[in-house]
Amino acid sequence: MKSKIATNGNFLVYVAHIGALLTVTFWATSFLSTKVLMESGGFTPVEMYVYRFTGAYLLLFLITFKKIMSDSWRDELTFLLSGICSGSLYFITENMALQLTKAGNVSLLASISPMFTTLLMAVVFKQKLKPGVIIGSGIAILGVGCIILGNGESLELRPTGDLLAIAAAMCWAIYTIAIRRVIPTYTTLFITRKLFFYGVITALPILLIQMQSEPSHLSLLFDISHPRYFLNFMFLVLCCSVLAYIIWNEAMKILGAVTANNYLYLQPPITMVAGSFFLGEHVFMMGVIGCILVIVGLIISDKWKGSIWFNRK
Repeated sequence: MKSKIATNGNFLVYVAHIGALLTVTFWATSFLSTKVLMESGGFTPVEMYVYRFTGAYLLLFLITFKKIMSDSWRDELTFLLSGICSGSLYFITENMALQLTKAGNVSLLASISPMFTTLLMAVVFKQKLKPGVIIGSGIAILGVGCIILGNGESLELRPTGDLLAIAAAMCWAIYTIAIRRVIPTYTTLFITRKLFFYGVITALPILLIQMQSEPSHLSLLFDISHPRYFLNFMFLVLCCSVLAYIIWNEAMKILGAVTANNYLYLQPPITMVAGSFFLGEHVFMMGVIGCILVIVGLIISDKWKGSIWFNRK
């Protein structure tokens, strides 16, 4: 019996690893669909966030409408904090950073959120920082830097924008720690719907202010003469929002926050490969070296016996 339980547990862990990889793949390729909508359709970053996650929320609400509120106000406040940190604050802060510093800086600084998660776990839950996580994270960040430099981006210190990019990374880390408390109590569908709700309602005021000076592009999504807008939008809603967040929250439940978040280091290399395949963007040797370093860093962080592991019950 014990052997059977252990086998089932190992199988779930393997599935969770695959799920985390699939989620990061969705998020990495979401940049391509977002690029089509923003560059060709004229959608603003705030529009993209609000439309995308409103659509995702409505889909989830259709299948989880029987339970609206959480079990306590403390849990509701946790969902509010998590929704803001993983949604409106994260995306808007990152977009503001892009306006004030180089895209390469933002990509590199935003990718350090797994390291922030590890540090917060150590501070909040009194866990020791093990050499496997520290060394693996350092190698992965070096790999991300190689990918950025390999794409022709230069890094230049611009304090305001760089600090905003770091703030975005910290927001994601806070969400990862905060959501940990409610994950065992609620279904993944309910948690994901709550995150989308609070993310959207806190971003709506910004969109309304923006619409006073800029026209809305919402009608383009339903323009049958340009189906690519609708198709890219639905990919963002269904795969990159609904499926991705459901799978991600489930993966965090099984693998733990630190292990799951280490997969975020794979976003830049996956985006680089996808950009080359779908958009014909060039891949340089520095980018290939960066991909190898990211993968090596993940293996060290995950497999070294010194790695931090989530305490599982």
